[in-house]
Amino acid sequence: MKITSVFVPAMMMALAGLASAQGAPVSKPATINVQKAIMLTKDGEKASADLQAKFAPRRDALEKKQADMAAKEDQLKKGAATMSQEAQARLAREIDADQKALQREKEDFDADVQTEENKVMQELGGRLMEVLGKYANQNGISLVMDTSNQQSPVIWADTSIDITADIIKLYDLAHPVAGAATTPTAAPKPPAAAAPVTKKQ
Repeated sequence: MKITSVFVPAMMMALAGLASAQGAPVSKPATINVQKAIMLTKDGEKASADLQAKFAPRRDALEKKQADMAAKEDQLKKGAATMSQEAQARLAREIDADQKALQREKEDFDADVQTEENKVMQELGGRLMEVLGKYANQNGISLVMDTSNQQSPVIWADTSIDITADIIKLYDLAHPVAGAATTPTAAPKPPAAAAPVTKKQ
């Protein structure tokens, strides 16, 4: 699953607003890979598996149709010297119709998958934001940048200020998945004091 381009900026703005409202100085930055954090939570892993199972039948059907069309194309190519022009024209029309139908089905499939992924990301992203906000407040972090967002201004950052693993652990503690093993997990330690994010000149 891919995180939507709409959620990340909204999350960053919300966190910045929270820090501003509390009058926290921008002195202790941190980075997080939001997409990785969401996908590696227990909720994220379960959601990914559920989506795979849900769309597997349609994906398999599309692959079969693709294989059937490839077989017809091979038949047309090999039978060019032996098939009548009428038979060749009929088979060519079938292939053309199959290609158009398959393209439409692929587009519908991709759109449906994207819609479901966006729903998951919005839901889990909202929960992640709550965990991230509490963590930032408790550890004096006033600026968090998302390194998974291609539009992020982060050019380089010290790995010591990355809090992705900490947020994943805290998320799983706050939102345990029903039926999952309940092994006690120690709360993650706050990140070490870090230098500000540095950009290349």
